[in-house]
Amino acid sequence: MSKLTFKNATEDDVGLILEYIRKLADYEKRLYEVVATEKELKKWIFDKKQAEVIFALEDEKVVGFALFFLSFSTYISNVNLHLEDLFIDPEYRGKGYGKALLKKLAKIVVERGYGRFEWTCLSWNKPSIDFYISLGAEQKDWNVFHLTGENLEKLAG
Repeated sequence: MSKLTFKNATEDDVGLILEYIRKLADYEKRLYEVVATEKELKKWIFDKKQAEVIFALEDEKVVGFALFFLSFSTYISNVNLHLEDLFIDPEYRGKGYGKALLKKLAKIVVERGYGRFEWTCLSWNKPSIDFYISLGAEQKDWNVFHLTGENLEKLAG
């Protein structure tokens, strides 16, 4: 029987983090958007401590990851754990590893006293949406907006 464990990422894992970011982007048909580099990931995740990464391992082999950071909710006057990326390698799906990784993150939220566990999901990703709803997650009526590149520069003036 395979054993699932978890490992917090270290600076030595920066290349693996980038590999998993690319795998997720490829799955989402957005690989062309990835401009992340190992140097920038190291700076923001490990030097500036703006995010954390947990790997899922089957029998000590990495099979998935989650990247998350904190945001703040004025309504509840507490921080939220915001899950930015979650990805399980396709050949390891269907084993409950995605759910186990979400449970691990939920435990972090509870243990650290955070107010909420949140994430976004692409609107076309019905299998993931159905899965999240089956766990008790609620879909809120907010739209996510991004401002980048030339439009960001223009607004910044």
